[in-house]
Amino acid sequence: MKKSILMLLLLACSGAALATPQVITVSRFEIGKDKWAFNREEVMLTCRPGKALYAINPSTLVQYPLNDIAQQQVASGKSSGQPISIIQIDDPNRPGEKMSLAPFIARAETLC
Repeated sequence: MKKSILMLLLLACSGAALATPQVITVSRFEIGKDKWAFNREEVMLTCRPGKALYAINPSTLVQYPLNDIAQQQVASGKSSGQPISIIQIDDPNRPGEKMSLAPFIARAETLC
Protein backbone atom coordinates (compact mmCIF):
# COMPACT_ATOMS: atom_id res chain seq x y z
CA MET A 1 0.00 0.00 0.00
CA LYS A 2 2.75 2.43 0.97
CA LYS A 3 4.67 1.54 -2.20
CA SER A 4 1.60 2.23 -4.34
CA ILE A 5 1.05 5.65 -2.76
CA LEU A 6 4.73 6.52 -3.11
CA MET A 7 4.72 5.42 -6.76
CA LEU A 8 1.62 7.53 -7.51
CA LEU A 9 3.18 10.54 -5.79
CA LEU A 10 6.39 10.21 -7.80
CA LEU A 11 4.44 9.81 -11.01
CA ALA A 12 2.39 12.94 -10.28
CA CYS A 13 5.52 14.95 -9.51
CA SER A 14 7.28 13.83 -12.69
CA GLY A 15 4.23 14.75 -14.80
CA ALA A 16 4.12 18.22 -13.27
CA ALA A 17 7.82 18.68 -13.97
CA LEU A 18 7.33 17.81 -17.63
CA ALA A 19 4.48 20.29 -17.96
CA THR A 20 6.54 23.18 -16.57
CA PRO A 21 7.89 25.47 -19.31
CA GLN A 22 11.66 25.30 -19.69
CA VAL A 23 13.67 28.47 -19.24
CA ILE A 24 17.24 29.13 -20.37
CA THR A 25 19.45 32.12 -19.75
CA VAL A 26 21.49 33.61 -22.58
CA SER A 27 24.10 36.34 -22.27
CA ARG A 28 25.73 38.93 -24.48
CA PHE A 29 28.98 36.97 -24.13
CA GLU A 30 27.34 33.74 -25.33
CA ILE A 31 25.47 35.21 -28.32
CA GLY A 32 28.12 37.73 -29.33
CA LYS A 33 28.17 41.50 -29.11
CA ASP A 34 27.44 41.90 -32.84
CA LYS A 35 24.18 39.87 -32.58
CA TRP A 36 23.06 40.96 -29.12
CA ALA A 37 19.68 42.71 -29.39
CA PHE A 38 18.97 43.87 -25.83
CA ASN A 39 19.91 46.68 -23.48
CA ARG A 40 20.79 44.22 -20.69
CA GLU A 41 23.63 41.76 -20.30
CA GLU A 42 21.43 38.66 -20.16
CA VAL A 43 17.85 37.54 -20.73
CA MET A 44 15.94 34.37 -20.07
CA LEU A 45 14.09 32.65 -22.93
CA THR A 46 11.05 30.40 -22.63
CA CYS A 47 8.47 28.63 -24.76
CA ARG A 48 4.95 28.59 -23.31
CA PRO A 49 2.04 26.38 -24.41
CA GLY A 50 1.03 26.98 -28.01
CA LYS A 51 4.66 27.80 -28.96
CA ALA A 52 4.47 31.29 -27.48
CA LEU A 53 8.06 32.54 -27.19
CA TYR A 54 9.10 35.07 -24.56
CA ALA A 55 12.24 36.87 -23.43
CA ILE A 56 12.27 37.55 -19.69
CA ASN A 57 14.20 40.21 -17.81
CA PRO A 58 15.90 38.23 -15.02
CA SER A 59 15.98 41.17 -12.60
CA THR A 60 12.29 42.14 -12.87
CA LEU A 61 10.79 38.93 -14.36
CA VAL A 62 8.86 41.03 -16.90
CA GLN A 63 8.03 39.01 -20.03
CA TYR A 64 8.51 40.33 -23.56
CA PRO A 65 6.81 38.45 -26.44
CA LEU A 66 9.16 37.29 -29.21
CA ASN A 67 6.60 35.97 -31.72
CA ASP A 68 3.05 36.67 -32.91
CA ILE A 69 1.56 33.89 -30.78
CA ALA A 70 3.00 35.42 -27.61
CA GLN A 71 1.88 38.92 -28.67
CA GLN A 72 -1.67 37.62 -29.15
CA GLN A 73 -1.61 36.00 -25.70
CA VAL A 74 -0.54 39.29 -24.11
CA ALA A 75 -3.11 41.30 -26.10
CA SER A 76 -5.92 38.92 -25.10
CA GLY A 77 -4.91 38.93 -21.43
CA LYS A 78 -3.94 35.23 -21.35
CA SER A 79 -0.41 36.26 -20.37
CA SER A 80 1.24 39.38 -19.04
CA GLY A 81 4.02 41.17 -20.87
CA GLN A 82 5.46 44.36 -22.26
CA PRO A 83 6.48 45.17 -25.87
CA ILE A 84 9.91 43.74 -26.78
CA SER A 85 10.92 47.15 -28.17
CA ILE A 86 11.35 48.34 -24.57
CA ILE A 87 14.53 46.29 -24.19
CA GLN A 88 15.50 45.88 -27.88
CA ILE A 89 18.35 48.12 -29.06
CA ASP A 90 18.83 49.92 -32.38
CA ASP A 91 20.98 48.28 -35.04
CA PRO A 92 24.14 50.41 -35.37
CA ASN A 93 24.61 49.22 -38.98
CA ARG A 94 21.05 50.08 -40.07
CA PRO A 95 19.83 53.41 -38.68
CA GLY A 96 16.16 53.41 -37.75
CA GLU A 97 15.96 49.61 -37.42
CA LYS A 98 16.15 47.38 -34.36
CA MET A 99 18.58 44.49 -33.90
CA SER A 100 17.34 41.15 -35.20
CA LEU A 101 15.54 38.84 -32.79
CA ALA A 102 16.15 35.80 -35.03
CA PRO A 103 18.94 34.23 -32.90
CA PHE A 104 16.77 34.51 -29.79
CA ILE A 105 13.67 33.16 -31.48
CA ALA A 106 15.66 30.19 -32.78
CA ARG A 107 17.04 29.46 -29.30
CA ALA A 108 13.61 29.78 -27.67
CA GLU A 109 12.05 27.45 -30.28
CA THR A 110 14.41 24.67 -29.13
CA LEU A 111 12.53 24.73 -25.81
CA CYS A 112 9.17 23.87 -27.39
